[in-house]
Amino acid sequence: MTARAAEALGAAPLNDFALSGELTQGGWARGVAPRGASQLTFDGKPVALAADGRFLIAFDRDAGPATQLSARLADGRVAARSLAISRRAWKLEYIPIGPRPGAAPSAEFARRRALELAQINAARAIAHDSPGWRQTFIWPVYGRISGRFGSQRIYNGTPGSYHSGMDIATGTSGTPFVAPADGVVVLAAQSPFTLEGRLLMIDHGMGLGSAFLHCSKLAVKAGDVVRQGQYIGNIGMTGRATGPHLHWSIKWRDSRLDPSLFAGPMR
Repeated sequence: MTARAAEALGAAPLNDFALSGELTQGGWARGVAPRGASQLTFDGKPVALAADGRFLIAFDRDAGPATQLSARLADGRVAARSLAISRRAWKLEYIPIGPRPGAAPSAEFARRRALELAQINAARAIAHDSPGWRQTFIWPVYGRISGRFGSQRIYNGTPGSYHSGMDIATGTSGTPFVAPADGVVVLAAQSPFTLEGRLLMIDHGMGLGSAFLHCSKLAVKAGDVVRQGQYIGNIGMTGRATGPHLHWSIKWRDSRLDPSLFAGPMR
């Protein structure tokens, strides 16, 4: 049975997971488990299987060159496949001085930030049976890319934090944006967070989620089911932002992913 025929039938042959996607750092892959698979693991960790045998895996920005996908079959056999993950040439900016020492956070900031992070972590722990992970994503808004996923500054040899999403600027605050794929809202912070501002988080299913930062307005609330292309909020500069833009980030479990590998080139 060919991989294409197996995928059409909702099952892949032994040792063939019918993968398609972006097998690169910050990328993703969808596949079909081998016929009779009862359990799927990715680098030793369980991966959820949909009723039709399909699944999603993804690769962190700093993923290593190889990873392992395994399926345990009903008869006890194990189907395994090694995946080669290609490296990315990230945009690195070398600064010949060390990072500026910041002031120690106040007790009030630390208290407030702890509460915000607790809300974010609780939202990430929510899992919905949404079909968004199956879709080809669209851009939530069109504009100038003012910050790219994975870019990083190196301060006198010491790496700073890399940019975890795509920044999209339209030149003004208030520009509406839409859902890139189907999902369920798991967090809608109407009161701006200290760093993220008005934060919107959507669960697309199978551990895949989008976050939208610095919004001036949110048009949905926690628990709402949203559809691809639906208006969900407006661009702003709330939180820590130097100008109006939409920061769109995607995560699968704890892996940070490149939104442009989901939505393709911005046209």
